[in-house]
Amino acid sequence: MIAREYDKAMLFMGVLSTRGFPESLLNKLETLYGPILIKSTPFPFDFTDYYVEEMGEGIERFFIAFPNLISPDSLADIKTMTDAIELEYAEEGKRKINLDPGILTEANIILATTKNRSHRIAIGKNLYGEVTLIYQNHKYNALPWTYADYKSEKVQDILLSFRKEYLQLRKS
Repeated sequence: MIAREYDKAMLFMGVLSTRGFPESLLNKLETLYGPILIKSTPFPFDFTDYYVEEMGEGIERFFIAFPNLISPDSLADIKTMTDAIELEYAEEGKRKINLDPGILTEANIILATTKNRSHRIAIGKNLYGEVTLIYQNHKYNALPWTYADYKSEKVQDILLSFRKEYLQLRKS
């Protein structure tokens, strides 16, 4: 059997920030991945206090999506790059901006991570991929390990709007 080419995916990023979305970061991401198609409205990240010690109080969450569809096998390279970018915006060794790249397909949302767990698979570059949400019955369905914010109606509405754009991009 001959392997087929991967279906293209939409690159998106979940962003946590105590510094907003600096113009220099926007420019850097657009240089690397193309123009930003959608940026969600920022909202308080109050789903967990996991990042407070490192990032400080007042963390906001927003999401961005790119119109240039990518091969899913590029996710590890993108995660490596976003980790390096985070360090550029760190202060005294602590991140103030957290970039979590993921891919959106017709069927699911996959996030890249540095942490190995039983439900994650190696994707190269010492990184792992996690199916975080599955699209079924016209909505995203959470899995036992899905992060609290990704289970929320607010985030799911954002991701559903990204999915709608993705399907349009695939048609064109």
